[in-house]
Amino acid sequence: MREQIAAALQDASAAGDKRRGCLLRLITAAIRDRDAASRMAGRDKVPDSDIACILSLLVEQRERTANDLAEKGRNEDAARERADAELIRAFLPARLPVVEMVQACKQAVSDTGSKGLRDVGRCLGALKERYDGKVDLTQASGVVRSLLS
Repeated sequence: MREQIAAALQDASAAGDKRRGCLLRLITAAIRDRDAASRMAGRDKVPDSDIACILSLLVEQRERTANDLAEKGRNEDAARERADAELIRAFLPARLPVVEMVQACKQAVSDTGSKGLRDVGRCLGALKERYDGKVDLTQASGVVRSLLS
């Protein structure tokens, strides 16, 4: 992921795309900040899974801001924020389609031997381990809960 973002930043700089370049520098700064915090804690650079979390948070921030701007009637600014969210989303791993996600949840319930709602965390842990970044864990939590109830 780091290499993809760095290459995209170089492309944006070469093309003179200032908005895209600024957004990619913001992403790079967020990753560097998390790397620095990780080093302070005595660990290595953050893995791609943590980078995916950073990117997801940035997308959520952009979506919230776009919704707030749209409510205030600033549709042009909201459209820019949504475009930024799409640019960031392009670096995230592709999500599993809903049908495959439901099947993955059923498999996780089966593999972990889960019987009740107290086992939801165990199932989500198995999903995160197998499908890191490809499954929306919030959505999967609802599916797992319905399977276990």
